[in-house]
Amino acid sequence: MNRLMAKTIEKIVVSEGNKFLSLDKGFLESDLIYSQRRNPSLYVHIPFCKMLCPYCSFNRYPYKEELAKSYYKALKKELVLYKNKGFQFDEVYFGGGTPTVNLDLLVDFVEFLKSLFSITQISIEANPSDITKESVKRLKSIGVTRLSIGVQSFKDSVLKEMGRHSHTSREAQDNIKLASGHFKTVNIDFIFNFPSQTIEDIVSDVNFVNELGVDQATFYPLMPSPHKKTKIERKFNSIDTHREYSFYKKLLSCVGNSFTPSTCWCFSKGTHTIDEYIINHPEYIGIGAGSIGFIQDTFFVNTFSPENYISLLSDSKFPIVMSKKASKKESARYYMLTQLFGMKMNEKELKERYGSAINSELLALSATGMINKKNGVYHTTQSGMFYIGLMMKQFFTSLNGLREICISNKY
Repeated sequence: MNRLMAKTIEKIVVSEGNKFLSLDKGFLESDLIYSQRRNPSLYVHIPFCKMLCPYCSFNRYPYKEELAKSYYKALKKELVLYKNKGFQFDEVYFGGGTPTVNLDLLVDFVEFLKSLFSITQISIEANPSDITKESVKRLKSIGVTRLSIGVQSFKDSVLKEMGRHSHTSREAQDNIKLASGHFKTVNIDFIFNFPSQTIEDIVSDVNFVNELGVDQATFYPLMPSPHKKTKIERKFNSIDTHREYSFYKKLLSCVGNSFTPSTCWCFSKGTHTIDEYIINHPEYIGIGAGSIGFIQDTFFVNTFSPENYISLLSDSKFPIVMSKKASKKESARYYMLTQLFGMKMNEKELKERYGSAINSELLALSATGMINKKNGVYHTTQSGMFYIGLMMKQFFTSLNGLREICISNKY
């Protein structure tokens, strides 16, 4: 495979992803059906940050305490709406934004969540600067099983170049040591392919991961976002895929001896919970501003505005503003993408869900060496990991476009 293959794959996924830019306004509440057999997970979005990083493409806003308090009250109301519809959850993932931006509000919400559901797994993202002896103690006391720390780079010059001013390399290392050993999984998040980043920087980051002895490291490629206004923001919108491939190839060679891939981007020592809940749980509910759910082959999109989100919940209304019923082939392709991104897909489960809807796609992926099949399981090959990851990146980029449509239309 080569750059032509990468470009071809990119065009296909962009074409598929563009379908999510034409969702229907509104939704049918009757489509929100809980299925114990499919065991959906729960994602909670906390959109607030003390500082907005210019490279970030996620739905986030400057932290304001009073707004955050109102937001958490709305989160509780949305949670109750799903509880009243019969939904049950045992795994929850907090993302952002920065979930640890206000620990008091976070702890209170987790305790409320656990009063409604029998939660066994809790994954929370955090900034290195939020990790202290006290915060580690409190997060552990509420049952957090996985702490994901957003370092992004251990090189101070790269942190400065990307506008990541919340911590230094030294501070990140010290605070990771505070968290290590207190949770089932401690993960470090990185981003690669920044304009000034070098291959040697990636090697150095992996070396730090090994020295710190963490359980898991996740390396995300830099993703463009259409909503960039300032000069420093716009310089992160031009992505060099050729450099990205070189970075990724080196990354695989560095982590191979100590870690095994849990996804195309995440590497673990042994079996650990991962960020991408959509892999282990093909169906999921997302609560919070800008969250997306997928239930019974239907995508549900919440309003992206925290103020609009709070307003809708004040009337005890679901904050879902757009939805899309996927066709059988669309659902099958989405399922294939998420499962292969997680390194394997069970052929029997695929056929039980979607029959032969994507036989031609599987043949194409097999013919190019991106996947192989053994004992009824499709496996993503090492040579296919970059390209499957590229597909996932393009899917996330399409969601970024969806966010901008919703914001511009005040959904």
